[in-house]
Amino acid sequence: MKKFIVSIAIFFFFNIDSFSHVEHYSKYNYLEYELFRNNKSIGYHKYDFNRDGKDLSIISEVSFKITKLGVDLYKYFAKSEENYQDGQFKSYYSKTKQNKKNRYVNIEVDSNDKDLIIDGSSFKGKAKKEFIVGTWWNHEIIKAEAQISGISGRIIEQTVTFIGKERIKIGNKVYDTLHFNFKSSDKTLPESKKLDTDIWYEEDTFLWVKAAFEKTGYWEYRLKKVN
Repeated sequence: MKKFIVSIAIFFFFNIDSFSHVEHYSKYNYLEYELFRNNKSIGYHKYDFNRDGKDLSIISEVSFKITKLGVDLYKYFAKSEENYQDGQFKSYYSKTKQNKKNRYVNIEVDSNDKDLIIDGSSFKGKAKKEFIVGTWWNHEIIKAEAQISGISGRIIEQTVTFIGKERIKIGNKVYDTLHFNFKSSDKTLPESKKLDTDIWYEEDTFLWVKAAFEKTGYWEYRLKKVN
C-alpha cells in the first residue's frame, strides 16, 4: 500500500511539473552510455542534441558486438533521428542492422488528426499521438500507455511501476534516482517479445542514468558522459 501511494504521488507530481515539453532537456547537448552484458563492456549508445531555433533534432547511434574466443557471434548497429518542433514530436527515422538482418522505422505526424503514421519493418499503420518512441532519454515515457519500438515500429502496450527512490553509483559519481519498471501489458506475448526493463532517472534533473534487463544475459546501459 505504501509503495502504491508513493507511486501515485510521483505520477501526479510528474504530470503537473515535468512533462509538458522536451525543452526540459535544453541544457544537454550530448549523452553517452556504455553497454554491458554480464558486466562486460560491449558497446555504446550516443545521443547528439542539435538545436535550430524552435527545432530540436536528436541523432542517436548504437553499436555493440558479442564475441566469444575472438569470434563475433552477434553484431548490432543502429542510427536514428528524432525531431521536435516547439517542443512537440514531429518525426522519427531509424535504420538498424542486426547481424545480416535489416530493420527500419519511419514515423510522422498526420496533419489532420495529429496521430502517428508508422512505416516500420514490424508494423505499418496509425497509432495514438500519445504513444511515445521508446528511446528512453525522454522521461515522458513513464506516463505513456504504449511505446513504439525505435527499431521496427512495433507498438508495445506497457505497464509502468514506480519501484522507489534509489541512490546508485556509476563510475565515481553517485546519483539520487527514481527507479521505474516497464512491462508489457499484453501477457499473451511470447517471452521474446515481452518488455521487462528497469530504468533509473536522476531525481532532480530527470536525466536517464541507467537501464537494465534480462535477455540471454544481463544487460545494462550506464551513463558515461554528459555535455
